[in-house]
Amino acid sequence: MSATNDLQILYKKQYNININDMENSIYYYFDYDERSKSVNMDFQHFHHFFEINILLSNHATFFIEGLPYSIQPNDFVLLAPSLLHKSEYPAPHNSSNKRLVINFLYPEDFFGQKEAYDELLKPFYTPVPIYRFPAEHQRVLNSILNRIFTLSQKESSSAVMQLAIHSLFTEFLYLFRQFSDQNTYVQEVRNNDASSKIFAITNYIHNHYSEELTLNNLAKTFYISPYHLSHQFKKVTGFTLTQYIQITRIRNIQYLLIHTNRK
Repeated sequence: MSATNDLQILYKKQYNININDMENSIYYYFDYDERSKSVNMDFQHFHHFFEINILLSNHATFFIEGLPYSIQPNDFVLLAPSLLHKSEYPAPHNSSNKRLVINFLYPEDFFGQKEAYDELLKPFYTPVPIYRFPAEHQRVLNSILNRIFTLSQKESSSAVMQLAIHSLFTEFLYLFRQFSDQNTYVQEVRNNDASSKIFAITNYIHNHYSEELTLNNLAKTFYISPYHLSHQFKKVTGFTLTQYIQITRIRNIQYLLIHTNRK
């Protein structure tokens, strides 16, 4: 466990706080662990719960709906349900990337206060749901997370701990929303123009997956030759264009089948 200053989040490797399961009306899971290049995901996935991913050391790249975002320690990545994403950690394989991942899920009626919770969760639904705060705001948010960490180790009553953590985390969401207009995160501009164009195409696929998408019409839309698009797409993403379109459609269809009444 470490905390060298009040800006840091308390951390213990392979430690977790688990309250209920996702079948219950309230669910929290705080996961403290490390990741490296050896566990990078092949393709983007989704959850039906909310997720907050906080990098604690080194750096990483998050892909959200096909677009890459560079992440540094203390950045908050907010992922709403159904949002396709993946994390990618840099070489070398033995590089340690400490992170805290918070998963949570509330009942459909949000405890009879849906309008209030919709307000609290607004930061999850911005076009770029990544937040980097000034030190004074970071300190306040981290202090609440550290209180949750400390409470989980000291409170013997699971019922009391559940109530206390829910109360603290609600305060965290409230303050996060209050601070959200102080976000200083700026997406880094990639110097590789070819990669930038490919990522623009992957994002387009995520937003138009239900439409007719072909090599030729995408090449025409993005002013690139079909041959060059096909070659660069595989080089940048690791997938052929057809594979990427099909997997994106399958991921979205999976979510709709599980979480809607659509056939």
